[in-house]
Amino acid sequence: MKRLGLDIGSTTLKCVVLGENDTIEYSVYRRHFSRIPETAAELIRELREKFQNETFSVTISGSAGMGIAEKAGLPFVQEVYAEKLAVQRAAPDTDVVIELGGEDAKILFLSGGFEMRMNGTCAGGTGAFIDQMAALLHVTPTELNDLAAKREKICTIASRCGVFAKSDVQPLLNQGARHEDIAAGIFYAVVNQTVAGLAQGRRITGRVLYLGGPLYFLPELRKSFDDVLKTTGTCPENALYFVALGAARSGTGAELTLEALQGALELRADYTQSCHATPLFANGAEYEAFRRRHEAASEGIRELDAPQDEMFLGIDAGSTTVKLVLCDRAGNLFRPFYAPNAGNPVPLVRDYLQKLYAAYPKLKIAGSAVTGYGEELIRNAFSVDLGIVETVAHYTAAKKFRPDVDFILDIGGQDIKCFQIRNGAIDNLYLNEACSSGCGSFLQTFAGALGYTTAEFAKLGLFAKAPVELGSRCTVFMNSAVKQAQKDGATIEDIAAGLSVSVVKNALYKVIRCANAREIGKNIVVQGGTFLNDCVLRAFEMEIGREVIRPKFAPLMGAYGAALYALERSTGKSTILDAQGLADFQHSIRAMTCNGCTNHCSLTVNTFSGNRRYIAGNRCSKPLGRAKQEHPRDLYADKQRLLSAYMHDEPRADRRTVGLPMGLNFYELLPFWHAFWTKLGFNVLVSPFSDRKLYRMGQDTIPSDTACYPAKLMHGHIEWLLAHEPDVIFYPDMSYNVEEGLGVNHFNCPVVAYYPQVLKLNMPGLQGKTPFLCDFLSLADEKQFEKRMRAVLKAHFPEIDRKTLHEAVRAAYAEQEMYRQTVRDIAAEYLCEAERENKPVIVLAGRPYHVDPEINHGIDKLLTSLGAVVITEDSISDRTQPFETQVRNQWTYHARLYAAAKYIAQSKKKLFLVQLVSFGCGVDAITTDEVRSILEAADSPYTQIKIDEISNMGAVTIRLRSLFAVISDKK
Repeated sequence: MKRLGLDIGSTTLKCVVLGENDTIEYSVYRRHFSRIPETAAELIRELREKFQNETFSVTISGSAGMGIAEKAGLPFVQEVYAEKLAVQRAAPDTDVVIELGGEDAKILFLSGGFEMRMNGTCAGGTGAFIDQMAALLHVTPTELNDLAAKREKICTIASRCGVFAKSDVQPLLNQGARHEDIAAGIFYAVVNQTVAGLAQGRRITGRVLYLGGPLYFLPELRKSFDDVLKTTGTCPENALYFVALGAARSGTGAELTLEALQGALELRADYTQSCHATPLFANGAEYEAFRRRHEAASEGIRELDAPQDEMFLGIDAGSTTVKLVLCDRAGNLFRPFYAPNAGNPVPLVRDYLQKLYAAYPKLKIAGSAVTGYGEELIRNAFSVDLGIVETVAHYTAAKKFRPDVDFILDIGGQDIKCFQIRNGAIDNLYLNEACSSGCGSFLQTFAGALGYTTAEFAKLGLFAKAPVELGSRCTVFMNSAVKQAQKDGATIEDIAAGLSVSVVKNALYKVIRCANAREIGKNIVVQGGTFLNDCVLRAFEMEIGREVIRPKFAPLMGAYGAALYALERSTGKSTILDAQGLADFQHSIRAMTCNGCTNHCSLTVNTFSGNRRYIAGNRCSKPLGRAKQEHPRDLYADKQRLLSAYMHDEPRADRRTVGLPMGLNFYELLPFWHAFWTKLGFNVLVSPFSDRKLYRMGQDTIPSDTACYPAKLMHGHIEWLLAHEPDVIFYPDMSYNVEEGLGVNHFNCPVVAYYPQVLKLNMPGLQGKTPFLCDFLSLADEKQFEKRMRAVLKAHFPEIDRKTLHEAVRAAYAEQEMYRQTVRDIAAEYLCEAERENKPVIVLAGRPYHVDPEINHGIDKLLTSLGAVVITEDSISDRTQPFETQVRNQWTYHARLYAAAKYIAQSKKKLFLVQLVSFGCGVDAITTDEVRSILEAADSPYTQIKIDEISNMGAVTIRLRSLFAVISDKK
């Protein structure tokens, strides 16, 4: 009897038929686009044509196969077991299996004790991730592979889900980065996600077998794995079918004819979801009234048939689209343009201008302005007069439709921007973080996955009877809920309506974080391409209980605001390239690494005709040829300078060497420990400031991908120290920080407190000849510390006497106090200078380790380049008395944040807070809300920037420029 194995995966269906002699007689690999019953029925029809109505031993497997098998009454084999069976038959000497599927990824460790690692709800690093990234570059996955083969460098891209990674890829595209380099970065992101997220500290060694569609079809992805793992893996001929082969060979099959199998698979349960959202429209008449009301909101502004004497050009080079529009002095629009940017906005803008000049040779452009992610690129390429930050552009446009607007919500392709207006100025703003869930790309992704265009999908949910309740999670997390609803029988209309509701809830409750959606404002304008979707607009009005204004030109509001801005500031003649300039226009892109400082930034150099250049990727002004500030008032840079003095000792041959890893709390306590060990008679070897190379040194020992980036870096620091062979490595566990009297206790966060234990248990090098001292210590009480340290040293260095230890302890506390006071003195000096020169002061608040340039990515330098003075939260946290907070104030780092926020709230000076938050920091879910509430109670803006290993600063720049626009309006 022939055996049939059916592997129903998250995105594909694989089928294998084995003959009597165990050879493959038939195999098929097909995408099902979430239409599993229909795809399976089509497959069975093909099987019946080939095998007529033979009887088969049938077994089902796969991530989406269990529910179908249960409903159909067919045997099911867990996919890992099936895959293991197939591997043992085809390649019995395999040590590790790496399999990537559509939305699933797994690693099987077969030697040294069987272990399976599999992704959870996040589809980062899978075929779905690669599909999304390829779509972003407007290529197929195969073409993405071909691009990666021609790379010159590797762009750093988030090794997370596709929605996060878009936030890294899109700025690279807008800056003109080579597609080949981005493609290579995408594949390395997949590798990093797999190694860091799944291997979780267990080394991938020995013979590696690559399975699954992405690894089978994309040889450059395999090469990326080989490069990172320092191995040469094997991808077998039938890599696509191992789960199906294992299912067929499992011996658990049920005997069925193909006709009976087809009937079993067509069984489908009735949709019984009891929890659903309210329908958006009761009937067509209600929808028609809604549509007419929103059309009336734009009646005062019309679209011109021909240009007027003087026209003003606005360009919005957005994250995924390019928008251009001209307006006359009355604000009427002419020749609006909206199109996907295809990863490079330059050709689109050039084509628009060439056609414009050809159609209207006598056209006079009296002013021009550009906004959006690609602002600097477009401004340099076409000699545009002005650049304007997005928030100001959108507010300028919104005022044209509602002069008394007090709340604006803009949902674009990758961004959500919300800002409150008070007394005619931007008062507060909220922007989504690195995740673009709930944006236009959110709906676009689902529309494509379900086989619809975005426009078609927008109309489906209007009259859905039971919109699916999906919450406000991100795209990838929501996939499982959508798939489950489909399996339960939800209509595509119900899903489309449910997703529209989710977009709204994400904006209100995840970005704005409003407690009551009905109190966000009275005179509300919504804009952005996403609000052209009537389902989203209706869901928003229903959620807030208020009618809003959606301009007819909602997707063009950024460009329209830029045109109005150009109108307000026009000198009568624009510098934008004329027809001849466009005819001579040339654009070349070159990748290079800057060696002007220790950052070694990866630069993208855009060169245009007329010797114009735009350089992207820099963290300082050196590549731009600008004069360096003589003395930028930057306490982050000052701290780096102060700490560097402890990091470069000349070793003495007659002394033993202690190694200190320069990460986490050593960014605060290095002066203490350096003085302590030096006074004890040791050489002190300190690992360098972090960089990507150091991170990769320890990447394969990281046991959890959910740890924050600063913690992950510690693995690299330990590997660096091990390579330099000190006599001992010292990194103590510290439950408590120093007592500063700011809170009810003085704990360290769990990661800072106990990460030495993680390192000891997961880094094989620490089990070798180099001792690792990670005893539990506390610096809160000097006498208790000395007593505890005496016991620790007695176990390791019994020759150190009490007098030497006592002197070392006194020297350490004195050195720490001197460092702390120096930091506060510098801050005091900067505050006085800023007040004298009328400069804004930004308190760049976070943790001591955010001083690490690899972690902060030069955000401090960006702030000083914008004209600010930069200080830190610990430099002013002593300037306020303890006060009651809404949360339990028991963590030293948190207490400093709250105290700094309180000082800013009470100060009459131009102080503003920007909080740095590391991805993966769970306790910052508490601090961000508390700091925000302290500042907003005093009418002071709050800005949060989430950071991790990704260094692209496009979105950060927009966020900070938006803050400076708020600061300017508050003058």
